[in-house]
Amino acid sequence: MNTARIAELLKPFVGSANDQPLTANDLENISIYIDLLLRWNARINLTAIRQEEEIVTRHFGESLFAARHLFPTRTTLAQPAKPALSEVEGAFHAEQSSASTRLIDIGSGAGFPGLPIKIWAPDVELTLIESNQKKATFLREVTRNLTLTNINVFAGRAEAYPNPPADVVTLRAVEHFEPVLPIAASLVAPGGRLALLIGQAQLTQAHNLAPEITWTLPIPIPLSASRVLAIGVRQ
Repeated sequence: MNTARIAELLKPFVGSANDQPLTANDLENISIYIDLLLRWNARINLTAIRQEEEIVTRHFGESLFAARHLFPTRTTLAQPAKPALSEVEGAFHAEQSSASTRLIDIGSGAGFPGLPIKIWAPDVELTLIESNQKKATFLREVTRNLTLTNINVFAGRAEAYPNPPADVVTLRAVEHFEPVLPIAASLVAPGGRLALLIGQAQLTQAHNLAPEITWTLPIPIPLSASRVLAIGVRQ
């Protein structure tokens, strides 16, 4: 897909050229990713969305919107990020930069939001948890084609993940939200963040299922009537 068109479609989610722009390399990676997704989707069911532009807005846009709020200042080798401040229950706290951050994406499927977050914040140490073996193979193929590093694909269930909790855990579009959310919360390190891309109607359920998480106000996702980004901190 043409990178200029990708950039245009993603503007509502990542901002204008003067506000955290995507680089030419980012856009090229997204274009390659879309081509891989469409080819593999003809053989295995990775996404019900078949139109390229809708893939950009629904999958990449939503994922990069989460990335922008989790890591609002993109780091470079020459200029490390300054901590951003966010408000939780009236108290301000410093958010970690992406440098040395461990992030777990649960139920990655076709790689959303984990892989677009990695494109946005390449220094994140990313683990993609996906129990479907064919989808896990696809995730490894995308990682190889985009030459992304410091990514682990765990081809198993989240409750069987053996490594320590992470600084950030993400969850989007899982089939069994109710049993998975407490597992996701348990994989967040103390002081770490849980980020959910969910429907507005699921917010109360999220609060009830993860009482150890202190939530910020939900952030409406652009171009959606009901979907939100909910970010909370584990106490």
